[in-house]
Amino acid sequence: MSGATRATGAHEVDLSVVIPAYNEEKRLGPTLDAITHHLRAAGDGTTWEVIVVDDGSTDGTRDVVAAATEAEPRVQLVTSPANRGKGNALRLGVCASYGRRVLVTDADLAAPIEELEHLDKALADGQAAAIGSRATPGATIERHQHPVREALGRAGNFLIRGLAVPGIRDTQCGFKLFEGDRAREAFAASRLNGFGIDIEILQHFRRSGWPVAEVPVRWAHQSGSKIGPWDYARVLAELTVLKARSVRRADLLAVLAFVLMAVLLYAGRWIDPDHRYLPDSLQDQNQWEWFLAVTADNVAHLRNPLFTDLQGFPDGVNLMANTVMLGLSVPFTPITLALGPAVSLALLMTLGLAATATAWYWLIVRRVVRHRGAAFVGAALATFAPPMVSHANAHPNFVVLFMMPLIIDRALRLCEGTRVRRDGVVLGLMATYQIFLGEEPLLLAAMGMLLFAAAYAVARRDVAKESWLPLLKGLGVAALVCLPLVAFPLAWQFFGPQSYKSVLHGDNAGNSPLALFSFAERSLVAGDEKTASALALNPTEQNAFYGWPLAALAFAIVIRLWERTLVKALAFTGVAAALLSMGPKVRIPLTDTVVPGPWALLAKKPLFESVIEGRVAMVCAPVLGVLLALAIDALVKSPNIGTQFVGLTAVAAALIPIVPAPLKSVERSEVPAFIADGTWKSYVGKDETLVPVPLPDPGNAEALHWQTAAHLRFRIPGGYFNGPYGEERIGIYGASPRYTSNLLRDVRYSGSVPEIGDDWRAQARKDFAYWKAGVLVLAPQGYDEQLRETVDKLVGRPGKWVDGVWVWDLHEEG
Repeated sequence: MSGATRATGAHEVDLSVVIPAYNEEKRLGPTLDAITHHLRAAGDGTTWEVIVVDDGSTDGTRDVVAAATEAEPRVQLVTSPANRGKGNALRLGVCASYGRRVLVTDADLAAPIEELEHLDKALADGQAAAIGSRATPGATIERHQHPVREALGRAGNFLIRGLAVPGIRDTQCGFKLFEGDRAREAFAASRLNGFGIDIEILQHFRRSGWPVAEVPVRWAHQSGSKIGPWDYARVLAELTVLKARSVRRADLLAVLAFVLMAVLLYAGRWIDPDHRYLPDSLQDQNQWEWFLAVTADNVAHLRNPLFTDLQGFPDGVNLMANTVMLGLSVPFTPITLALGPAVSLALLMTLGLAATATAWYWLIVRRVVRHRGAAFVGAALATFAPPMVSHANAHPNFVVLFMMPLIIDRALRLCEGTRVRRDGVVLGLMATYQIFLGEEPLLLAAMGMLLFAAAYAVARRDVAKESWLPLLKGLGVAALVCLPLVAFPLAWQFFGPQSYKSVLHGDNAGNSPLALFSFAERSLVAGDEKTASALALNPTEQNAFYGWPLAALAFAIVIRLWERTLVKALAFTGVAAALLSMGPKVRIPLTDTVVPGPWALLAKKPLFESVIEGRVAMVCAPVLGVLLALAIDALVKSPNIGTQFVGLTAVAAALIPIVPAPLKSVERSEVPAFIADGTWKSYVGKDETLVPVPLPDPGNAEALHWQTAAHLRFRIPGGYFNGPYGEERIGIYGASPRYTSNLLRDVRYSGSVPEIGDDWRAQARKDFAYWKAGVLVLAPQGYDEQLRETVDKLVGRPGKWVDGVWVWDLHEEG
């Protein structure tokens, strides 16, 4: 036969054996003898055929087959005009077969034909395919490959398991038995011509829901293998092609839409990243650009990435305790060094938002609904809900959350109990990485998952009974993986230099009940700056503001779909998170009545005492997103056009008011020429600092931008970070205050120049010495005349105007 066309008059047989062959003149003869002898000796009335596919051989392979055919007519030859690879050969052979079962085996018969009995038993037990395996318990390796080839094979199988066919340990063993019709369907649909055909076929069986068993076999390496070192790379390349082909157009469009939405949100910054500022970030943009810059500087100079004294000199900054997102700031080092921290931060937040939306989309499609449009809307709400947009101004650790859907999915896999150890290891690695992205978001996500799990367990006790043990075991494995990896960084964070116990943020950081039903400032249609400002701590902490139409729609969805356990659990999670977000004390709207809130149970507990409780309402964003996806999926499946119209109109009415407007951006303040041109270098010695007037703090951290513009070549006292205060090491925002720093801060805010006597001057000298100050620098700003007068009196001489700033060289005598 030529090609893959069945011979005229051929009839169905019980077993077809397909052997791909390329230049197998020496090894093929003994293989054919062994197979035909075994099949004839079976003597059980089984009908069979052996199909050898010559893949364009240039030796005597065809002659070997011709000789075998003369001795046994049931041996047939299928030819390919040119060598195109194992995949092409198998496709030709399987499609030309007539067997109710099809055995695919290599020409070297590394797995003896007698192992067919074990594979056949698996098909008799209801499997659609049985693949021989060298990696499952019970397998026997009688003769090993070269150690290098064996190592490459293991590494390749590890990648294949992770990316293509999870759970199958050995995809490349050349001994597989299939149900005939399903094999012919799968191979006819295949496209790969190389060794990756094995993965493609197994993926086809998986997608079709056809069960596949991995069966241990005896195996012995045979000399003359046609697989070279580069073939492993080709398999991985073909795997990449498979992954690309498996992406649906709708999925690709969804990802592109998420990227576009993120770009539009940050459009004001992308106009000119280096010279645009988000005013609603307050001073956080300066801070985060500094975090990226100092991490890149530490990495480039092989310094400790957990600490620096460039800010807060001489005490320094515990970077691990300041959420510098080492999980991204370290990988972004080349971008930060090449393009600057402003571009790096803009790219991080834009791509981070898009990645987060993509991850929620993937989770919803995988676990909730298959309808791509419903999943897109749900993921968009989970990522671009009003509280997320609020934090998008300033807090990348609260918007770059792409690990959360992956962690949730892995926890759900643990509940299934199929690969507890493996899933536990992966979950531990995921948790480790998320700790280096943000610990507070992980804590909030864990709270949300715990609320959901409790509600689901109450509603489905049978599921909980089956799931709790593998979940507990998997979490134990995850902890054993995670804790050793994070032990040192966490010890540094909580006990290292400049560590602190907790951050005080007042007792009014909870959400007002009204905030949950009001509209955020940056909502395009219904934005209400006055109301949002009155109900939130600041523009970056508008942690609720979902709007009453969305709340009403969510209530209606829950009522309509209440019979679903998932909906019940989501409803409980959303309501519980909203209640917790109101803080330890809740004031009843329009009254002076204050009642205890459920957060009071957690407010004083370790870790929770540092949480801004209003942020718990962010858990509601993915809850609402999933509810919305469920509702849209149900609507599009409804046969009633009227129901679809009314339902989708309600969805639009709830979402349109909270569509986010692009974040506000303004021209950035210019870096003074004294800094930008490097004039400062002649004023600051090697071990000295440049002291901005007043010292930078959370209210004005522009000096951090000076530092990044100067490539971190000078140190400064003060700053914007979390650090300890007092003997109890309570966390505060900024450096521990000193007399002089407090004095200058008071003048900046009041404009009032105090009486400066000898005591103040003596204290200033002590503070300058403590800071190792080389020069004081005052840039034009509000109350700069009063600040200049104050510093003149403290130093004992007037400052000099140099390159756009007032400077006091402390090397000069007063």
